[in-house]
Amino acid sequence: MQSLRVAAVQMEHKPGDKEYNLGRVEYFTRKAAADRVSVISFPECCISSYMYLAGLDYGQLCALAEEVPDGKIVKALKKLAAAEKIHVLAGLLEIDRTGGGNLYNTYLAVSPAGAVMRYRKLHPFVNKLLKAGGEYKLWEIGAWKAGCLICYDCNIFENWRVLELGGVQVVFCPHQTGGFDIPCAGMGKIPVSLWLDREKDPEAISREITGPKGREWLLKWLPSRAYDTGTYVVFSNGVGIDGDEVRTGGAMIINPHGIILTETWAAGDDMVVADLDPRELEFNLGHSHTTARRPELYYPLVEGAGKKADTKGKRDLIRKKLGVDID
Repeated sequence: MQSLRVAAVQMEHKPGDKEYNLGRVEYFTRKAAADRVSVISFPECCISSYMYLAGLDYGQLCALAEEVPDGKIVKALKKLAAAEKIHVLAGLLEIDRTGGGNLYNTYLAVSPAGAVMRYRKLHPFVNKLLKAGGEYKLWEIGAWKAGCLICYDCNIFENWRVLELGGVQVVFCPHQTGGFDIPCAGMGKIPVSLWLDREKDPEAISREITGPKGREWLLKWLPSRAYDTGTYVVFSNGVGIDGDEVRTGGAMIINPHGIILTETWAAGDDMVVADLDPRELEFNLGHSHTTARRPELYYPLVEGAGKKADTKGKRDLIRKKLGVDID
């Protein structure tokens, strides 16, 4: 199996401006293709925008949403992938008109040959009108087996284990995170004024996005997901203003030993590139630990199966207990 050259992007999207956001996707895709990249990964909802969705009603959401695989934006991504001979992975708001008009936070993987993989976020919460996805997705990129977990999905370790047991080798993790309003482990909002003044005072915004609201928080858990599952992790994230929050970027690529191969903490749109070596998949401690599992002991993990989880409700309950005003 040959190495896989991958790019991860951080970008600041414009709220509700699909044409502008698509333009940024096109720009970085062409830049990556010129660098011989085979796969480029963009953030969650990078085309539709993210926190902007929170204030929309059903009609407004429908007007912004795209059909998959026949929507205008999807067709544009297929054309781009074919022209640049690259796999393009990007997030958007999806409407399933054949399924009763349900709305989903969806991530697409579009191949140069025109194949479209669709993964729907398992734990959406930005707007109560979005439905939860109900299945994991594994797909082929050449000889590599890829999987995806969107933002909050990454917080549930069982999701990672399911992908690992399915044979995943590289997990794409599109996010819109950092600088959110749950004051745990040093997390909290970043003043928007610091972002707007980043050129005048670059050190101030750098301290925020590399500190406990950004990089330090990610390093508490993201490399361990790669280490524990023995997989490559490709992390793409929003950066800059997202609603009333400031995203912290930090696009990075991590190897199966939990070692960061490349990362960026630029206060703006940026891209990182790394070559994934298949030899690292065979000899790592994460996979060796998995072979020692004792599934007969794990029945408590599935007790209560069938109960629906209200991700937004659970998150808001924690925020209330911590004194966050959510009204």
